[in-house]
Amino acid sequence: MCPVAHRAYDAAAARERPSPSGGKAMSEPKSAATTERYERKREIILSAAQDALYRRGLKGMTLADVAAQVGLNATAVTYYFRKKEDLAAACYLAGIERLNALFADAARATTLTERLRGAFAGYLARHRRARLGEEAQVVAFGDMRALEEPHRSVLNTAFAQMVANARALFDGPELAHINRMARSARAHLLLEQIFWSTSWLHRYDVEDYPRVVTRLSDVFTYGFAPEGAAWRAELSVDLDGGARPPGADMSRDDFLIAATRLINRVGHHGASVEKISAELSVTKGSFYHHIDAKEDLVEACFQRTHDLMRSAQHRATAQSKTQWEAIQRAANGLVRFQTSAGGPLLRANAMTTLPEPLRTRVSDRMTRVVDRFAAMIADGVAEGSVRAVDPMIAAQITKVSINAIAEATSWIRGASADDMPALYVRPTLFGAASA
Repeated sequence: MCPVAHRAYDAAAARERPSPSGGKAMSEPKSAATTERYERKREIILSAAQDALYRRGLKGMTLADVAAQVGLNATAVTYYFRKKEDLAAACYLAGIERLNALFADAARATTLTERLRGAFAGYLARHRRARLGEEAQVVAFGDMRALEEPHRSVLNTAFAQMVANARALFDGPELAHINRMARSARAHLLLEQIFWSTSWLHRYDVEDYPRVVTRLSDVFTYGFAPEGAAWRAELSVDLDGGARPPGADMSRDDFLIAATRLINRVGHHGASVEKISAELSVTKGSFYHHIDAKEDLVEACFQRTHDLMRSAQHRATAQSKTQWEAIQRAANGLVRFQTSAGGPLLRANAMTTLPEPLRTRVSDRMTRVVDRFAAMIADGVAEGSVRAVDPMIAAQITKVSINAIAEATSWIRGASADDMPALYVRPTLFGAASA
């Protein structure tokens, strides 16, 4: 954990630490040997907790489970981390520190292409070591927003600094002509690609990671637009699923839209029935009139997102002469929908904390969306309308870029809905190094 974050964490979260026997707070260890043992045990607990948080999310991680993994009881763990929230905050800060180190290494390269490749290579190297059991996984940050103060301020500050470090990779002569807003969008896209890669890297053997790095950095940096292609923001599709008109009765879609926005904002576990009902100014009874249970609601939100994405792909294909044109239409249409009255789409990171078998059902549907993008890209390569790239990796990059729009306004201050296609779709299709 970085020194500043560690000091902030200790000041905010480690007050009134109980002794292993459950008594009052103990004084800090005095001898060097005792201090070293304390820090070593603390790091062992933190490593186990990061793996638990990565696999099961914030709600699924418990002090008892973490303690069992390291051969302690839950009371002993509270000597190091007083509450579950303290341990989770330390996990998030550890993940941020690892990403900061990764971006610092990448920033030493002299060209944008080398910096971007370095960022992907560094992350996949860490992911490889985690798969081999050599270090803990970098946790997903989707549930971080569910933590309350004092952790929220510490984490937000640390996360903002990490974002600034990612954005600095785009500072240089290659992109001197684009403004800060555009660089922020590309940093957002880079981070989203890194975060979401954990959902599909398991398809590859770790021995294939060098090839994945080459293809991933190539598509992200240079896109898959054919030579001489023009950016056409007007290519789009209109999607159904907007908000109800004024005066219309409350519908099931209203609940899905409100729930989607809330889940995107506070995470799956933070979106309680009470909060969703409050968003619409209705009673819990009205909620259950439209939706049987919260898990049914989450699945329905994902189903709505899947249906909208599938509709965009089919409509774009039917309205286009080439696959390149169809990809532009689908991506622009989905991005515009994200910022419309009926948007946004549900963010994919909500999937990671769903219980089984719901997670499998949702994952299968979203995989079909990615597979359809991959088929469109492969057909485009075959017909000559798309640059020859790895279709599956290009499809993942496209899907993640569309997904990122749901949080774009919190990343880029002052950007309007009309700005989003150029800020997100264009660098996805033409590459993050493009003008």
